[in-house]
Amino acid sequence: GCKMLTNIGNVLRAGAQRTGAAALVSARTYSDFTTQATFEIKKCDVYKLDEAPATQVVMTRDEGLQYYRTMQTMRRMELKADQLYKQKIIRGFCHLYDGQEACAVGIEASINLTDHLITAYRAHGYTYTRGGTVKEIMAELTGRRGGIAKGKGGSMHMYCKHFYGGNGIVGAQGQIFETYNMAALWKLPAIFICENNRYGMGTSVERAAASTDYYKRGEFIPGLRVDGMDVLCVREATKLAAEHCRSGKGPILMELQTYRYHGHSMSDPGVSYRTRDEIQEVRGKSDPISMLKDRMLSNNMASVEELKEIDVEVRKEIEDATLFATTDPEPPLEDLCNHIFHNSPPTEVRGIHPWSKLKSVS
Repeated sequence: GCKMLTNIGNVLRAGAQRTGAAALVSARTYSDFTTQATFEIKKCDVYKLDEAPATQVVMTRDEGLQYYRTMQTMRRMELKADQLYKQKIIRGFCHLYDGQEACAVGIEASINLTDHLITAYRAHGYTYTRGGTVKEIMAELTGRRGGIAKGKGGSMHMYCKHFYGGNGIVGAQGQIFETYNMAALWKLPAIFICENNRYGMGTSVERAAASTDYYKRGEFIPGLRVDGMDVLCVREATKLAAEHCRSGKGPILMELQTYRYHGHSMSDPGVSYRTRDEIQEVRGKSDPISMLKDRMLSNNMASVEELKEIDVEVRKEIEDATLFATTDPEPPLEDLCNHIFHNSPPTEVRGIHPWSKLKSVS
């Protein structure tokens, strides 16, 4: 269908140029696409659960396009951040999320924006899915006034409504076993998620944990181990986890087996404790974006041109955001002590008096 239409379009265009008339023909017709398809996905490992997430799942064309755009935006945003960091435009700490996109997108596909989400410091992706714009995220990374935390938070401290930002201390995402205990005692509707990207900083999980079955670590809390590179696997597991919590059964634990393409942070080249071949193999065999793209194309849910069009739009959005993030001014000195408290600060805030003027000593 598409090819033929394009040819007709070319013929008409040539004819129109000759006659000077305007001929408008759509290069493709959307009615040709499959609106939804059923996919076979990997089985999850379950612990202390009577039911497991479905392995036969339905995805609509619209959902597929949305997941594709979101993951592609995250990926491009992180690659741009990598570039800006190497140019010394982004300074300080910077932890990138590329490779793990299916985790955030799959989770968000099965929960609501009114649910509360807390993450660790690899937070750029979640800031975006929670409603932050690429512009606000990039400007936060470069420490500018238009950043999502007004340029004062940087990579690890970004916030949105119902999103409690990244957390800059390893493990502070929950003194975990005490948290499990309390959540289980009080039957709290909490989904604990371990995004297991195989390395803690530079240490492989096998060298760090006597048991790498993280999904069983809740002991008295049921768990799921999920293919975290497949957006549909994550979506289905999260759906089950959310229903479990909302129906009053208490907490649940999900281990998403994923992979990060970059090092732990920008100061880690990421190849001293793992081989380049390993990274290339993951990219080649289980990249979350390529997997989704292949599924959509092989089921006639989208055309190559259409996905390319999305890529072009995403790249443009990232470029515009980068321009803003490199030209927007930094926050002024007198703003330094503002926004520490939600409303009006007490007379003395960390030794700063509201009537004393800050002076720049450089």
